[in-house]
Amino acid sequence: MQLGVNVPNYGPGTDPGVLREWARTVEGLGFDLLMVSDHVTITPDVAVRYPEPFYEAFTTLSWLAGITSRVRLGTTVLVLPYRHPLLAARMATTLSRLSGGRFVLGVGAGGARQEFEALGVPFEARGRLTDDYLGTLRKTLRETEDRTGPVPIWVGGNSEAAIRRAIRFDAAWHPLRSTLHSLRSALTRPSPPAFAPRIALRLTSTPVDDPGRLAGTGTIEQILDDLEQLRRLGADTVLLDPYHGDPEETRRPHEAWRTLTAVTTHWRTPS
Repeated sequence: MQLGVNVPNYGPGTDPGVLREWARTVEGLGFDLLMVSDHVTITPDVAVRYPEPFYEAFTTLSWLAGITSRVRLGTTVLVLPYRHPLLAARMATTLSRLSGGRFVLGVGAGGARQEFEALGVPFEARGRLTDDYLGTLRKTLRETEDRTGPVPIWVGGNSEAAIRRAIRFDAAWHPLRSTLHSLRSALTRPSPPAFAPRIALRLTSTPVDDPGRLAGTGTIEQILDDLEQLRRLGADTVLLDPYHGDPEETRRPHEAWRTLTAVTTHWRTPS
């Protein structure tokens, strides 16, 4: 099972120098994947959690592709209804080629109503648009595979619709910040999709006993056990998310880097 990191490409503490250090840290620690978020216009409902500066996903990943050499790069997740699917396909295949086949396209339906309104995209139609666009995107990527190589698609979201979407379009299911119980329950269906969750990453000095504990939170022992449980559930990749919603966290990236160092050191050390 591979491990990745969701890197904040937003917030008051984020600038090109910090993004460069994030990339060097993630790759230097031996992680397999680096992913960033997607928003087009930072409306008030977005800014609460993801304020300016917000570095656009494809531009940022293209730049990071030149800084890194091994780590895969991806979106968690691209809000699919915001862009014409042929444009999204063109950007994805270009980034894949420029990075030497290292790109993973995570997509989702989105949920920021004000941002949808600002872009002139009907919020209530986001599910239908996502299905329509994903069909076109998948078809286009398959038609160009012989020239550009395959671009893996992950479908983000915790809903039943997201799971059905992943199965329908032969993509990996990419649930976001959930409990082990919820993930285990969702995978009990007869033909579950491929599975690549994004989990929280919060290291504590004492065990977290809350029954609603998110996977990836607690002592190092709890976090390592969560990763082992996800491996047993069939996860191909687990994305660790060290950001918990307070923009001031972006001013203290070293705290996240220390936690990531602890996790990768213990995870990669044979027991």
